Amino acid sequence: MGRAFQNRKESMAKTADAKTKVYSKYGREIYVCAKAGGTDPSGNLTLRGLIDKAKKDQVPSHVIDKALDKAKGSGGEDFSAARYEGFGPGNCMVIVECLTDNPNRTFGDVRGCFTKTKSKIGTQGAVSHMFDHCAIFAFAGEDEEAVLEALMEADVDVTDIENEAGHITVFAPHTEYAKAKQALIDAFGELEFEADEIQFLPQTHTPLEGDDVALFERFIDMLNDLDDVQNVYHNAELPERA
Repeated sequence: MGRAFQNRKESMAKTADAKTKVYSKYGREIYVCAKAGGTDPSGNLTLRGLIDKAKKDQVPSHVIDKALDKAKGSGGEDFSAARYEGFGPGNCMVIVECLTDNPNRTFGDVRGCFTKTKSKIGTQGAVSHMFDHCAIFAFAGEDEEAVLEALMEADVDVTDIENEAGHITVFAPHTEYAKAKQALIDAFGELEFEADEIQFLPQTHTPLEGDDVALFERFIDMLNDLDDVQNVYHNAELPERA
């Protein structure tokens, strides 16, 4: 009983720690987004999508409000975006997005994750050309032709539309994010988006096997443990667990 309780206690502590990191990352991202595009979600669609996403991930309202209040004030922290690229275990391709107030520290931390897992950090553009930088919207619906028509009327450069099991997914270049979202809202009202984000989608995948699988998982855990890391994208294909 004692050991079982200890395991559960450690698990709960780990979960609490993970939640704290999630809250911190959303808080930082909301602050930067609001500082750049305004604190009113109705006039800053990127911020609106970010807040909706935070709520779905159960980020408390006080975390969101604190980030917005901080963005309304003058001064505050000066975060800048940084992106690092390279090759992870098994030669898979990796993109790491960060928000940092100290680029030298962040680069050193990210590089350490690469070197400690037999990976290799590269220069800007080393692997990003093998990913599509997409705005992605997913919502319940059946009529993909009506969706395509609405987007084309708004002069949105649609990359692809998928219609599967009563769900429509729209892919567009990341630069079209705000225009595409506004066009969908104008045409169909307040949609309940299941996905509303900008991502790097790999054009190819690299299967991992053997020791590379555990090394890759350690690599990703190390990156996600860094406060400055916001998102990690990769093309690794892991074997299915038995």
